[in-house]
Amino acid sequence: MGIDLLTVGEVATRSGFAPSALRFYEREGLILARRTEGGQRRYERSVLRRLAFIRAAQHVGLTLDEVRTALSRLPASRTPTRADWTKISRSWRKRLDSEIDALVALRDGLDSCIGCGCLSLKTCLLSNPHDEAAEDGPGAVYLPEWLREPVPADR
Repeated sequence: MGIDLLTVGEVATRSGFAPSALRFYEREGLILARRTEGGQRRYERSVLRRLAFIRAAQHVGLTLDEVRTALSRLPASRTPTRADWTKISRSWRKRLDSEIDALVALRDGLDSCIGCGCLSLKTCLLSNPHDEAAEDGPGAVYLPEWLREPVPADR
């Protein structure tokens, strides 16, 4: 029985990624494609799992290098199992917890500041009167630390 191969269009439809993204991920070594005698790309059905992982990783905020590293831990000789994916996703737990904590702090800070109704630019922590926050370092120092980190250009 032969391997079930999918065309670029089929993978794009099933994964939600544009064909250009599929070609990009192939160039980056995140997914593999075979070529027909005519040079057309064909993907094994298991590439859909890798693409779902890439999508989830994007939502978590992993960089392309982090995605590449994670995917390199998957077995090349077989379709990854649930245990394989679980092992990789566990490494995200601490990062996700930090992101959740930072976003909750941001949400709660905005609620208490904006929700109080004062709208005072003299006392509002977000307004930073007289640039007093400059003493604490660069960036938006009143935001939780995680939200002050630079966002990589490849996200």
